[in-house]
Amino acid sequence: MSWLVWRQYRAQGAIALALLAGFGAVLIVTGAQMASQWHSGLASCAASGTCAKLAQTLSLGSPLGRDFVLLSNLVPALLGFLWGAPLVAGEVEAGTRAYAWTQGISRTRWLLVKAGWLLLAAAAWGGAVTALTTWWYGPRNALYASAFQPNTFDTQGIVTVGYSVFALALGVAAGALTRRTLPAIAITIGGFIGMRLLISEVVRQHYLTAVTAFYNPLQAFAPPGPAWTLQQGVMDKYGQVFTGGNGPEVNGVPFSALPANCQKFIMIDPGTMTKTSLHAAVTCMQASGFRGFVTYQPASRWWAFQGIETGIFLALAAALIAAALVVVRRRDA
Repeated sequence: MSWLVWRQYRAQGAIALALLAGFGAVLIVTGAQMASQWHSGLASCAASGTCAKLAQTLSLGSPLGRDFVLLSNLVPALLGFLWGAPLVAGEVEAGTRAYAWTQGISRTRWLLVKAGWLLLAAAAWGGAVTALTTWWYGPRNALYASAFQPNTFDTQGIVTVGYSVFALALGVAAGALTRRTLPAIAITIGGFIGMRLLISEVVRQHYLTAVTAFYNPLQAFAPPGPAWTLQQGVMDKYGQVFTGGNGPEVNGVPFSALPANCQKFIMIDPGTMTKTSLHAAVTCMQASGFRGFVTYQPASRWWAFQGIETGIFLALAAALIAAALVVVRRRDA
């Protein structure tokens, strides 16, 4: 059975290796250039004592390299609809799965061996891609401290392995359910994109309880390291949160929400506000119970979040393969 899987997918495997080689070549060349640029910029700023402004003055990463890293987000989806969706649906349409079942191969073994080898290949392919992108991102992570940010988090570490296994399992399950390749492809693409958006936009920030730090509104504050900032603003003594964008304001607090004794220090027209009056207004706000706050996920949780998210997608993949197995075993040939 394993030999049959090899015979069926050796051409696709060769194409996948060729694409991986091309992808790796681009990232290695552009990554080496970026690393050289990073070390040169670091040495230059250290000599002049201007490293605090390095992130504003140094631009790392060629457009080609950034485009290829962005395209790596498509790798799991490609594996899902090119390998996963036709695994069952393609054989049903061709009528070849019934022949296999008459040769002493049970439906369970037929599906588990085929899906098992392809899942292993998807994990290996996803792992190779994410190893390259993680290495490529090294200088950018050091300069911009952005490894925890959405879209950057998704292309580094080990999560791509989970995405790849999930996408392939989704394709297998969709093919087993619909028994048609094109509908299975559509379900795979839509389901993969939908699950990724749900996890990244809604679920991810709640993996672990976020940390909230309070600070003097007269002073600036930023979480240490490449933390993931979820919300930042000003809170009054009653717990009401202000995050700015509501017309005339002071440190994000609308003029109308300021205590009367603080409003007297400033005018509604920002053009008449002086640095002295602004300082006096903020000092008054602090005395009235206003305080700055920032809610964030600490940088030290990066690997924990990688592990949690990878585990979620691997668990979903296992459930999908189990569902596909149930469908294949119970449906008529």
